[in-house]
Amino acid sequence: MGLLPADRPDPRAWLGGLIFSRVAGPEGPANRARIHETPGPRWFGPDRPVRRVHGDASMFIGGLSALLLQSLHPLAMAAVSAHSGFRSDPWGRLQRTSTFLAVTTYGPADAAQQAVDRVHAVHERVRGTTPAGQEYHAADPHLLCWVHIAEADSFLRAHQRYGSHPLDAAGCDGYVADMARIATALGVPDPPVTRDGLDRRLAAYRDELRATAEARSTARFLLLNPPLPLPARVPYGVLAANAVSLLPGWASRALGLPRLRPAEQLCVRPLGAAVTAGIRWAMTPPREAA
Repeated sequence: MGLLPADRPDPRAWLGGLIFSRVAGPEGPANRARIHETPGPRWFGPDRPVRRVHGDASMFIGGLSALLLQSLHPLAMAAVSAHSGFRSDPWGRLQRTSTFLAVTTYGPADAAQQAVDRVHAVHERVRGTTPAGQEYHAADPHLLCWVHIAEADSFLRAHQRYGSHPLDAAGCDGYVADMARIATALGVPDPPVTRDGLDRRLAAYRDELRATAEARSTARFLLLNPPLPLPARVPYGVLAANAVSLLPGWASRALGLPRLRPAEQLCVRPLGAAVTAGIRWAMTPPREAA
């Protein structure tokens, strides 16, 4: 009594599998097994803050917010626009990024280093010139640092607002220090290791940041034209609105993204918390949740 018939899938498992397949791709199950079941030392132990943050559904909002924030550096945006193929294969790029985060956060140390080496090789090949005549190179340590701090700040902000177990002050510093371990491996010199240091480093980039035509176009693509079926666009729209609300005010103004503060407090954020909780429920096996 009370059990679903054998020919009817468990709604929770069905939804969780659907989300996982989108984020992790066709190789997701095999990658997950290798990451979690391969024995050996890891870069981060089970009690490290980076594991808590990257394992939470708040990453869906944090990741989208990070892309918007990163786009405000003209050199980073030019490199992404010309070389990443995110418009032609957005799911492929998401799957590669999520796999990199999973491997470096949870995988064996040798697999994490191999993932970093692959990213190094890609960065070395990415060179070009912006429409304004500025040269860029994805392996430039200064540019790598911007991408890193925008990502770390967005992930942490999202976790503190939407995560199931927000970190205390020491945990926030620990997360930034954990991310610095990955950044150093990627070639970022002297990444910040505390939350205050992260804030200061972000402020140091402000004079370099502006919304180019490519950045505004990317924001429209991410927020208004996602490659999703119509039923999925409603929850995605909630995630997108919350990603915008997570941005610093100067960043959303630069991208021309409208914000109504009272509406954010009364509607946007509660809906974001609800959708994030739904994703967390779907992707957490009942035994693990218990």
